[in-house]
Order: sequence, then structure tokens, then C-alpha cells
Amino acid sequence: MKRQWLTVAMMINLILSGCIGETISDIDKDGIKDSEDTDRDGDGWENLIEIDCNSNPNNFEDFPNDLDNDTICDTLDEDIDGDKLPNNWELDRGFDPLDSNDTMICHGASEYCLRNYDDFTFPETHNSFAASEDGVVLGTNHYTGLQSQWDGGIRAFMVDAHHLSEDETDAEDVRFCHGSPGQFPHPCRMGQGMDAFEWLRLLNSLMNSTDEECLMTCGDVVSILVENYVPADHLEYLFNETGILERVFIHTLDEPWPSIGDMILQEKDVVIYVQSGYSDNYSYFHPAWDHSWDTPYGQQDKEDMTCELGRGDFSQPVWHLSNWLSSIFGTADPSRSGEVNAYEFLLNRSIECWEIMDNRPTFIAVDYWGDGEVTNVTITLNKMKNWDDEVPLHP
Repeated sequence: MKRQWLTVAMMINLILSGCIGETISDIDKDGIKDSEDTDRDGDGWENLIEIDCNSNPNNFEDFPNDLDNDTICDTLDEDIDGDKLPNNWELDRGFDPLDSNDTMICHGASEYCLRNYDDFTFPETHNSFAASEDGVVLGTNHYTGLQSQWDGGIRAFMVDAHHLSEDETDAEDVRFCHGSPGQFPHPCRMGQGMDAFEWLRLLNSLMNSTDEECLMTCGDVVSILVENYVPADHLEYLFNETGILERVFIHTLDEPWPSIGDMILQEKDVVIYVQSGYSDNYSYFHPAWDHSWDTPYGQQDKEDMTCELGRGDFSQPVWHLSNWLSSIFGTADPSRSGEVNAYEFLLNRSIECWEIMDNRPTFIAVDYWGDGEVTNVTITLNKMKNWDDEVPLHP
């Protein structure tokens, strides 16, 4: 009898100590008891995350909704459909944050729609109209014209506006020519003239076709810097007749620039700068060197290229990195354009100036854009948020 009571006493002690009589719970049968298992039901979602996501951490069949399969549940996901546009941004602009097909593409990527205009780098052509392909004979700056430049990714253009001749000075006589006023012969009489109306109508058509060919909302922002030698009302007539004026964005000096996406959605996707300012009545023609600045240009050796201020207001966030060489005659130098437009040289120079200025270049302007890789350089730069980021792979 004594031995029997001893056995009972031992059993009670064992039960009290938890050595027997305890059922070890292991819902997902992974060999880790539930009290120590961070994912009790084995559905790939940690218990605490499931609780935050309003699903049952003890039920394998009840797991969080994750529309874009990015392992962030929809309840906590700031971009539910995974289109790289935040939910609130989409809702505010009439997009469906639950539909990845109802999205927006800016300059080839949704995330660029969120970038402010001054926080993006655009490839730019110097004297864009002066292309041998378009019949320009003297003072050419490029082999190919606007269509090829657009197809190649150029989205910023430098042009010179003159009248056709000393005697043909009506608004209808505006042409894109390269030269100085008063020179002999007249700049537009030297085989350098381009029909400005035809050129801008093509640009307008190319901008429209970008959206038409896209299954969603797509668009690009274009910038035009005009070296202007015509009256303001004549330039106004030119841009109005070609359909550009109605899409011009007007920037208030020293106010923040809007996002690229908002400019496109508001159908104000062109920014026009003029080198010589007009009166305030022409607010859509931004005085270039009030609203931006540039680096010195036209050096004869690449070693002389700098990141210093050339023209304009150094305090402005919008600026042009001038990246072309001039011959001893002051004209564009095609023999060395490939050298300064080469990927490594141009990328390294852009990053160096970005670091020095603590501000990414808004425009990278080149001659003979087809020699070298200016558009690939801007693709790389736009993947970087800061100059000291790891440089992405060559596009």
C-alpha cells in the first residue's frame, strides 16, 4: 500500500511539473511547437504579420490578401497593385489602385511619373534642327533630324528662331536657322534654314502618338530652349499655329516644379525657355537664365569642360550640362563628338557635376547625338536617386 501511494505521489509531481499530461500543439506539423513557431499555420506569413493583416495565424486556409504577390499584404501595402504608383496617388488622380493595368507610364516607367520635373535628366540636342538629313548644309550639328532624334529618346531641344530674311519678317516667316543677326549672308539664306512650322507640327504629332500607341496612360515631357531673334508675338504665332502653345506649362519663378505625371495628366507637357526674355504678357516663354542655368560650352578640348556656371541663375534647380566641343572655326566638331558622347566619359562627367552641384543635371546637351550614348547615359542616371548610388548596369 505504501508503494502504491508513493507511485500516485510521483504521478502528481510529474503532472505538476508539466512532464506528462501536456498536449504539445504543432498546427503545421513542422516539429516546432506553436508557442515557439513564428508561423504557426505554415502558410508563409508570420503570426504577427497575419494579425496586422487581419488574417488568422492558426489557419492555413486563412492568409492575407496580396494582390501583387510582393509579400506585403494589401492592408499594409502602399502600392496594392504593384504598378509602382502609391495607392493614394492613384486615387487622387482617378486611377484604380487595385488594377495594375489601370496605371500611368512616364518616359517609359511608372515610377518616373512621381519625379518632379527638376529631378529628372533629359537628353538634349544642341541646334536640334541643324541636321544634314533635313537638308541643312552649312553649320550642321547632327546627322539625323527630329524623327530620328525622337525615336532615339531625345526629349529636349535647342533651336534658333530667325526671320526668313531681312525683308521677310512677318510672323509666317519665322524659321529655325543658326547664325547671328545682321550677318551676311542672312542665316536663313545659307542653307541652314528649317521650316519651323513643319518642325514643330512634327514634334506635336510625335508627342500625341506616344499616348495613342499606349494601352494605358502614357506620355513624355518635352523642353524647348529657343535662341530667339523674333518678336514675342511672332514666336507666339509659331507655337500656336503648330499646336504646341496649348500644351505649354507655365512655371512661377522660385516655385517648386510639379511632377512629370501631373504635367502629363494636365496636358501641360511642354516647357519653353527663351534666351532673351519677353514682357510678362508672354509668361509661357520662360526667360531661360532666370529659370535655369548652364555650364560653359563650346570648348575645343574635353579637358577644358567644367561644371562651373556659364549663364543663368545658379540657385535654380533646373540646369543644362553643355557637352559639346567646337572646332577652331566655332562650328560643331563631328570628329570628336563620339569621344565626348561616349558612355563612360559622359556618365562620369555627369555624375561628377551632380556631386559638385549636389543637384542632378536636368538636361545633357550634345552635338551629333547619334555618336555616343547620350540617351543611355540618361537612362542610367534616372535609375539613380543620388550621385553616390551604385551605378546601374549599362542599358
